[in-house]
Formats: sequence, structure tokens, C-alpha cells
Amino acid sequence: MRTVPPGRVVTYGQVAHALTPPEGMGVADYRREGARLVGGAMAACPTDVPWHRVVNAQGRLSAHAVADRQRQFLEQEGVVVVAGRLDLASVQWGDSATAPATAQQSLF
Repeated sequence: MRTVPPGRVVTYGQVAHALTPPEGMGVADYRREGARLVGGAMAACPTDVPWHRVVNAQGRLSAHAVADRQRQFLEQEGVVVVAGRLDLASVQWGDSATAPATAQQSLF
């Protein structure tokens, strides 16, 4: 997450796609649940991690209590947020569909 440039975002699914499944979790289950796991990790990450640069696949911000903070942080970086949503096509960093097999190193 620390390498995602200011003013750009990635989706929970992109992050999940770049990581291997947790030990003991099958690939099919991880494909289905990976984005949710990333969401949980972002909620618990250290304060120096730019968690605010992760949004859902529709470009919507967190639905939790931190949504106002997320919006403020993104707007400080020049991202336009309207009604809790941003134009994902204009600010998304990378492309999960074409992520290389070594995406973990290239994204993070």
C-alpha cells in the first residue's frame, strides 16, 4: 500500500489479487472472500499505511465510521469524491485484470 501514489487508489480486489491466499485457505474460497479479508486488514493496519487509498470495485468509500476521514484524506490528495464515490476510471492505479504473477512486488 505504501507504494500506491498519492491521488491514486486501488480496490480491495486488486490487493487480494496481488497476494497469495492465507495458509489453509483454498484458492476458490480466497477468490470469493479475498476482498473482504483485505478490508479487515486495512481496518487494522498501522497508521503509516495509506489505507484510505483502497476503495471498493465501484469506487465507493468505506461504509464505516471512517468514511469521512477517508474522503478528507483522498480530497487532500486531489481525488474528487461526490456522494461517497469517486471516478475509479480516472484515479485507479494499476489493473487487476493484467496484474503480473509477481504483482505483490510490483504493487507493494
